[in-house]
Amino acid sequence: MIKCESLYKSYGDIYAVNNVSFEIETGTFLGLLGPNGAGKTTLMRTMIGLLEPNKGEISFDNMKMQKDNLEIKKRIGVVTQHINLDKELTINENMIFAAKLYRINKDKINLEITKTLKLLGLYELRDRKTKKLSGGMKRKLMIAKAIIHNPDYIFLDEPTVGIDLNTRKEIWRFLRQENKKGKTIVLTTHYIEEAEQLCDLVMLMSDGKIFKEDNSKNLISEIGDFKVEYNDTEMYFYNSLREAKIATKNSNKIFSISKTSLEDVFFHYTNKKVN
Repeated sequence: MIKCESLYKSYGDIYAVNNVSFEIETGTFLGLLGPNGAGKTTLMRTMIGLLEPNKGEISFDNMKMQKDNLEIKKRIGVVTQHINLDKELTINENMIFAAKLYRINKDKINLEITKTLKLLGLYELRDRKTKKLSGGMKRKLMIAKAIIHNPDYIFLDEPTVGIDLNTRKEIWRFLRQENKKGKTIVLTTHYIEEAEQLCDLVMLMSDGKIFKEDNSKNLISEIGDFKVEYNDTEMYFYNSLREAKIATKNSNKIFSISKTSLEDVFFHYTNKKVN
């Protein structure tokens, strides 16, 4: 279990994380959803010990997270938002470097690298230099490096930003498989579909605070499963398609009826868009 208690993290007078508390059960696939500047990355960096909170505490299985707590950190894999690969090295050489950082037994390095690269569809490209990889392949290699030591917890900060839909879905499939193995995954994203497809728990974040937390279905049902939108300026929510149709039966305005999304939920509570 991951437990965050009354976390605060500020930059000057601005609180990027403002009194945040929650628990994540082992095996959960959590999505932190919010626009740029909501505090998602700062919260994640604080959780994994890269940033020191102003106040509050983070614990993993009742062990307090601190910058020098290697016992916890060796159980964590981190995929950053920004590419941090050595472009002059091959895929295989990048993986060897990562394996040595995690102090994987010398006799097992090649076996672990082969297994991990095959899982992510990179094995056949292992001798290709990183600078010659597509954006999607670089993202896959970032994930491969982060999980080479078989961590219990995987943290991903916008792992599919800027890549094509097919590669994004390949990464989704891989992450689902890892979650089914019992791994706890924490994902920050502003892609609505990503959170809806992958996460069994979603936290909506704005202005440094988590203001809603539940699964996608419950968050949507709370405001209504169907949306009526008039001229892109007015939105109303209804529990059923029948109710939505009745409400618009005698309308003289231009309108559309659609299923409610997490984007609609976020906008409903904040008057902001995630993207």
